[in-house]
Amino acid sequence: MPQPRYRLVDTDTTPYYHCISRCVRRAFLCGIDKSSGQNFDHRKQWILDRIKLLSSAFAIDVCVYAIMSNHFHLVLHVDTERASLWSDDQVIEKWLMLYKGPPLIRKYKAGEPFTVVEQKALANFIEDWRSRLADLSWYMRCLNEAIARQANAEDQCTGRFWEGRFRSQALLDEAALLSCMAYVDLNPIRAGLRKTLQDSEFTSIQERLSLYASKSQGTKAKRWLLPLNREAQGRGTVQRIPIDQTDYFALVDWTGRTIRDEKRGAIPESVTPILDTLGVDQQNWVSNTQHFGKRFYRGIGPISQLRQLAINVGQRWIQGHAQVSVFYN
Repeated sequence: MPQPRYRLVDTDTTPYYHCISRCVRRAFLCGIDKSSGQNFDHRKQWILDRIKLLSSAFAIDVCVYAIMSNHFHLVLHVDTERASLWSDDQVIEKWLMLYKGPPLIRKYKAGEPFTVVEQKALANFIEDWRSRLADLSWYMRCLNEAIARQANAEDQCTGRFWEGRFRSQALLDEAALLSCMAYVDLNPIRAGLRKTLQDSEFTSIQERLSLYASKSQGTKAKRWLLPLNREAQGRGTVQRIPIDQTDYFALVDWTGRTIRDEKRGAIPESVTPILDTLGVDQQNWVSNTQHFGKRFYRGIGPISQLRQLAINVGQRWIQGHAQVSVFYN
């Protein structure tokens, strides 16, 4: 039975969430449609452009993404503290990046005098928007609704584009976060669509590798993904994913080579300490990363943290204890 989103998302327990949306009937509405032969690959760029816009407006950062032909994956970091520090003017400007806003806002921007009632109404608008700009459901709503409208306009039709509500999974510790990130970045590899990370189009791993190569060549490129450790030194970034970028590249590369039978290789020396630190067995890591989407449910992490998540969202139980128990040593 579907659960209300407030019983699925609790940022006090974890700010990291894996979100998935699938096209209706899992049709290739963002790829080559098998029935008509029409190519909709250009819609993948629509999704990526929209994600970048939302990331500049919301207090929600993108850790990784993978945009496939009939679905997409996001691992998001919800930063409620950042939203609380925005000024009223910042909240208004960010909201107007996405919506027109009521006439009252245009009056405020024009510097016209306000009545007491209008001042209270304005304050209510701002606090409501501040809350929405740090809300996972609103982020996904602003993403999926815009893409659905754009696709329906192109097809000159109405109706559903996405099969329903997005699915979300709480990532409760570093092992769950990094395993999910690797799972998302390896989507084209697992599907047999690409053979290398560098060729995996519309994935964050390709973008990070490209930026890393540009930096090595002395070229400056704009970054928008939540940075990995040591990726943004001197930029004053507070929030960072808890792994060095070179270690993450090595971890994803090794995992991808191990998943693909024809490219099975030895584990690099740099990867072993990472898995030891995370408290994850090597074989369990590969198996669970390969089947992450099917094996885990609403939350992934140590059983103690699953129980705490259940308490925080007002439930007696979070499904998946048996699955996570074999993930950790």
